[in-house]
Amino acid sequence: QSENMSGIDDLPPLRAVIETHGIAAKKSLGQNFILDLNLTARIARVGGALNGARVLEVGPGPGGLTRGLLAEGAAQVLAVEKDARCLPALAEIAVAYPGQLEVVNADALDMDVCAHLTAPWRVVSNLPYNVGTPLLIGWMTGSTPIASLTLMFQKEVADRITAQPGEKAYGRLSVIANWRCETEYE
Repeated sequence: QSENMSGIDDLPPLRAVIETHGIAAKKSLGQNFILDLNLTARIARVGGALNGARVLEVGPGPGGLTRGLLAEGAAQVLAVEKDARCLPALAEIAVAYPGQLEVVNADALDMDVCAHLTAPWRVVSNLPYNVGTPLLIGWMTGSTPIASLTLMFQKEVADRITAQPGEKAYGRLSVIANWRCETEYE
């Protein structure tokens, strides 16, 4: 394997992709990029084997988790990215994984995922901070069958999602999450 390869595929390391495309995480968009591709591949595996799975990823940024999902065998990934600066980097991934990655430049809060993916699908995302909670509530209270949710949140939000009755963080989000899902803190 050459120095230019990332370790999970033949694409360049994420730091090089970010530098090439001039992408810096914007706090106003709630962005937080994970640069370790071995970690993103591990995150992709947390929800179970992805062989043949249809996956929704919200906020892929430069595509670290996207690459992990595809390298782990996802048949189809729908990547919804609001930040147009990230689209060229995601287009390079789509070329490397022909027919497996669809990138949509949109706000996930306003998008009809069913127009792009056949249910049930999995959701695997390092969610942008400012839309994570509304998206989660929408997925948990909607009627579309979702096979699994593997999501990264700020610690405080994860504490509220997984809180049990009597705990300080217990509230509306805990009730909805534990009513509709089996929550687990990894």
